[in-house]
Amino acid sequence: MVERGVAVVVEDDDDIRTSLKEVLLQSGFSVFETSSGSEGVKAVREHNPVIVTMDVGLPDFDGIEASRRIRTFSDAYLIIVTGRVEEADALMGFEAGADDYLTKPFRPRELRARIAAMLRRPRSISSVPGDRNAAPRALAAPQPAAPAVPAVVDAPPAPAGPVVLCDFEHRGLTLHEGSRSAAIHGVSLDLTRTQFDLLLVLMENGRVVQTKADLVRRLRNEPYNTGSFVTAGEERTVEVHLGNLRKRLGDSSRSPRWVETVRGVGYRLAP
Repeated sequence: MVERGVAVVVEDDDDIRTSLKEVLLQSGFSVFETSSGSEGVKAVREHNPVIVTMDVGLPDFDGIEASRRIRTFSDAYLIIVTGRVEEADALMGFEAGADDYLTKPFRPRELRARIAAMLRRPRSISSVPGDRNAAPRALAAPQPAAPAVPAVVDAPPAPAGPVVLCDFEHRGLTLHEGSRSAAIHGVSLDLTRTQFDLLLVLMENGRVVQTKADLVRRLRNEPYNTGSFVTAGEERTVEVHLGNLRKRLGDSSRSPRWVETVRGVGYRLAP
């Protein structure tokens, strides 16, 4: 994995902060976590990151103000990650200096794609007033990352022998979406289409809880936030599929290694 430098996560929700950290670690960054605007600004000043993810609803001052303060001394790529979906909120974020705006609940795969796209865009050092100490790392760190995308695409054809293909990994469980294959410590799993799709959703989202309705809509190939009606029978069907998935994994609901039940809410990856 190519080392891409430092990332700072500013998020007051523990589970979402953990999910963001996991995505950034998988993308090759060293990660510093903070849970308030003042801590976030301080961490950016101290650690000189390449990437900053910023929540809006923070306990001291909001992420828009934190973004404005960061922009006075840092040229880091800045992504606002928030539950606010109004166009006016997005416009304020961009006016405060954000490079991108992602609404919750987000898909980790989409966040990785947005980060990769930003790292391919050159930064303009003249856009940041004040202290320029952050500029060299913000400019230099993305450069070695460019081969990271074609490195997989340009790899030689797979030989006939065993090859490890992995988009997601958690405690020895690996999953490759393109070949629709999953394995535990290299031993292939025989999953049904529905079991694979459910496992994919959970591994994409990490510690962010997926409700039964979320999973039903994903199996319908609908966006999470359509609000379309989900019946009790459909939710029960998801419970059955999750139970069968656990059996295929050899997992336990009482002491989960991979799939954790959040009672009364839904499911997520075990820590």
